[in-house]
Amino acid sequence: MAELIIMPKLGFNMDEGKLVQWYKKEGESVEKGEPLFSIETDKTSIDIEATNSGVVRKIFLDEGESIPVTLPIAIIGTADENIDSLTAEAYGKLGKVGVAETGSAPALQPAPQNKTAEPAPSAGQGGRDYQVIVIGGGPGGYVAAIKAAQMGKTTAVIEKDKFGGVCMNRGCIPTKALLRSVEALKEIKEHEKFGVVGLDASSAMLDLSLVQKRKANVVKQLVGGIGSLLKKNGVTPMEGEGTIKDAHTVVVNGKEFTTDHIIIASGSTIKSLPIPMDPAMEILNSDSMLEISDIPEDVTVIGGGVIGIEFAYFLANLGTKVTVIEFLDRIIPMVDEEITRQVTSLLESMGITVHTSAKVTEIKAKEVIFEKDGKQHTVPATKVLMAVGRGPDLGGIPCEALGIKTERGAIVTDSTLKTSVDNIYAVGDVNGKAMLAHTASAEAIIAVENICGHQKEMNYDTIPSAIYIQPEIASAGLTEEQARKKFGNVKVGKFPLLANGKAKVAGEENGLIKVIVEPRFNEIVGVHIFSIHATDMIAEAVLAMNLEATAEEVAMSVHPHPTVSEIYHEAFHAALDKAIHF
Repeated sequence: MAELIIMPKLGFNMDEGKLVQWYKKEGESVEKGEPLFSIETDKTSIDIEATNSGVVRKIFLDEGESIPVTLPIAIIGTADENIDSLTAEAYGKLGKVGVAETGSAPALQPAPQNKTAEPAPSAGQGGRDYQVIVIGGGPGGYVAAIKAAQMGKTTAVIEKDKFGGVCMNRGCIPTKALLRSVEALKEIKEHEKFGVVGLDASSAMLDLSLVQKRKANVVKQLVGGIGSLLKKNGVTPMEGEGTIKDAHTVVVNGKEFTTDHIIIASGSTIKSLPIPMDPAMEILNSDSMLEISDIPEDVTVIGGGVIGIEFAYFLANLGTKVTVIEFLDRIIPMVDEEITRQVTSLLESMGITVHTSAKVTEIKAKEVIFEKDGKQHTVPATKVLMAVGRGPDLGGIPCEALGIKTERGAIVTDSTLKTSVDNIYAVGDVNGKAMLAHTASAEAIIAVENICGHQKEMNYDTIPSAIYIQPEIASAGLTEEQARKKFGNVKVGKFPLLANGKAKVAGEENGLIKVIVEPRFNEIVGVHIFSIHATDMIAEAVLAMNLEATAEEVAMSVHPHPTVSEIYHEAFHAALDKAIHF
């Protein structure tokens, strides 16, 4: 029996939905449970499955049109079934005159748009091809493109390699996929402490070919999703290297495109050291490390920042002998010093050797030479991982000719992400401010808001950082040292994981939370966590600081028990000299 398909109501506050894509056309068969169409709400986009098998007999809503929830959008029935009465019923609900299937159906008018909706896209000023062109399709570029299109701008995004940028293809995502595999191995090896018996885990190891296969599949799915997002939002993707000819012209594959505004989101490139390197030594970088197919016997990691420490942790869990050489006086210097000391102890307990205040001067065929305390030292090595960070990628951007100001190889931007050229903006790694994927995405939104005439400024004070070893490390705001320099006698609250019930149950009792509160209003100025789930929990600190919350407000916010998140209110109670459970 034929049935009317309606615009579903997916949430309490959902009033209308936008039909993004039909997966079936009129006359095509559909099976129960098969995706029929996708819709977009103000919250999300989702595929809707057919509730029954049949043939798509009638479609009332075109792709890109919006309609209030519960109104009919299609009819599904058998191929020879008369649907005249159902068609008339549908048009009646839609406020149209009902007609027989064989008649000429009136076109469905788009649903009334919200009065605050952005204007429909139009060409650029003076007949330019686009209103916004984005160079780079990473987490800064593709987010900027989508946001611009959503705000009514005709938009194109150019990517010379793969959409998703370094983050999805050679950084955040593939790295975390590898780390998840060694965490699974670690859990198996520790099975007996949870009462699992009868399992000989002494020979358990990772098959790196399978690890790489899983990693590649995760990356493929996420990168593929970007293409769908661009299409759904009406962004024109271009493959090729984009170069800027002038302030309103971008060249892609030899063809010129004009635009009102340019957003540079070209990302970053791998840095190295200007030192002698013997070609006989195998020198890896963060790209080649992601593709390793065999477990190395030993690796000397040059650089104790986020990249170096995550790979050191990964390799040590594989059974590789790891040495870390860091130029500064401690590893992961962006983290509060007290937590850095605990992390260093953890890494050393895993067998990792850490040298700090050490300057690498040469890489020979079988050893790395570095200076420390005025003396020369050597580390025998068969492989070296160069992990000294990344630098802005200015390829294809003639900054001097365009009048774009740079400092230390990065494009200078103001708080609106505008460069020294009025219609050109720069987001993400290329401006060198905070080289993190989530920073790039946040900057992208701020840049587009300003292009559209909205006065928005980027706040870098509460940008969170995350390091995905286990326990995880996450920070937002000032360290204790920085806070004391700025505010004087600050209040500090701490709570160890060994006193948290959920952490004890999980068998992960290492670590602590440390919170810093300024003395006048008890406003939160820094949070540092070394704990399981730290990278997820740091969002609470970011929200609290953005809302200028006080220690009292977080301390009196009830956290569920038993959860690791309880360390928050415990630490803030401690900052107020009213510790409860420690």
